[in-house]
Amino acid sequence: MEHDLTRGNVLKTIAVFALPYMLSYFLQMLYGMADLYMMGQFSGAAGITAVGNGAQTLYIITVTLVGLAMGTTVIVGHAVGSRRFDRAETAIGNTITLFMGVSVVLAAALLALCPQIVALIGTPAEAVEGTAAYLRICFIGIPFIAAYNILSAIFRGLGDSRSPMYVIGVACIINIALDFLFIGHMGLGPVGAALGTVTAQTASVALALVWLKSRRTNIHVKRSDLRPQPEVLGSILKIGVPVAVQDGCIQVAFMFITVIANHRGLVDAAAVGLVEKMISFLFIVPSSMGATVSALTAQNAGEGKGDRARQVLKDAMTISVVYGCLITVLMWLVAPAFIGFFAKDAAVVAAGTGYIHSYIFDAIFAGIHICFSGFFAAYGKSYIGFAHNVLAVALIRVPGAWLLSNAYSDTLFPMGIASPCGSILSAVICVIAFTVLNRRGTFDKLVA
Repeated sequence: MEHDLTRGNVLKTIAVFALPYMLSYFLQMLYGMADLYMMGQFSGAAGITAVGNGAQTLYIITVTLVGLAMGTTVIVGHAVGSRRFDRAETAIGNTITLFMGVSVVLAAALLALCPQIVALIGTPAEAVEGTAAYLRICFIGIPFIAAYNILSAIFRGLGDSRSPMYVIGVACIINIALDFLFIGHMGLGPVGAALGTVTAQTASVALALVWLKSRRTNIHVKRSDLRPQPEVLGSILKIGVPVAVQDGCIQVAFMFITVIANHRGLVDAAAVGLVEKMISFLFIVPSSMGATVSALTAQNAGEGKGDRARQVLKDAMTISVVYGCLITVLMWLVAPAFIGFFAKDAAVVAAGTGYIHSYIFDAIFAGIHICFSGFFAAYGKSYIGFAHNVLAVALIRVPGAWLLSNAYSDTLFPMGIASPCGSILSAVICVIAFTVLNRRGTFDKLVA
């Protein structure tokens, strides 16, 4: 089942790996989009706000787990690239032990803190009950969310981006069907959205395990591989923790923006909730390119192919920037119709249109620093991604959104400018870091 990503045309290899990943990402986004669509049709602004706030909170946890799993993708990729399958087995086993322990403790802690979390994010009074109910159910499902992302990280480390696509495709169908049942037919509102999401995630884990067991591979995880080994866990965490923290910081920034919007009233809160979910959907290409760069570079770094790794980075960034320009133009043309598909409230559509018109420029610049971050992580330099993201969040994204929101209370357009400005800062830092490390020959060394 391992796929060799160190040979062949670079652009073709990127496409072959990235397209299934994009489809997987697209299908995962359909989870949230389906939830918001059904809430918009049957629950109004309060329901949209509850699911939007709840989903944003849950997404912070999910992307943090995904970031931590990046350590597994890179270590497994290095092992496969250097044909050290025993090291891959140990990395996978230790990852399973680590994530299962972390996810159970995390779920218990978040359940206990649920009321405080709902209050902390400044949820409008009309949406408090729905947000709390949504979060409680989703927190219970955190071990299954963690399990799915572990399995996806393992597949990607092996160079296989198709298997997660098949698994998530089935899970997405289940989620959409359950949304129609729980939200549309039974009228369960945010509770129904949460039940559909958790049930679908559970199904995806079961299917992924069956799929993984049925595939032929040179890697066979044994019980002894589950025993924690400090050296292996240290390698995984050295890469994964900075990525997890940086991704968590980005999502915390989005949460701060949600809090700012919540204090502007229900209409703006609903508009920002919708747009944030749409942005996640529209960023499918930059996000996919980042994961693709990590997986391809990890295997090439494991075989000492620095030139090929740099070409992967260059081609992936080119794809991301071209896509960003196209999607920016498209959103300026069709934003009202796009937002109106999910919300019937004219005020929400108008507010959301102003917000996305400025925010969408981030699609151009974010792809640059996302690809760089994936590249740095594959060489064990994930602290660079952590540094530039924290600086962008602390210096521009959050304070910029707050200042512009206070200065312009009648429109969300200025508030949306903060995100692309933050990405510009990140991109500049990444270019400087790459130039310095490249001159030192860092990317020409064999990584094992």
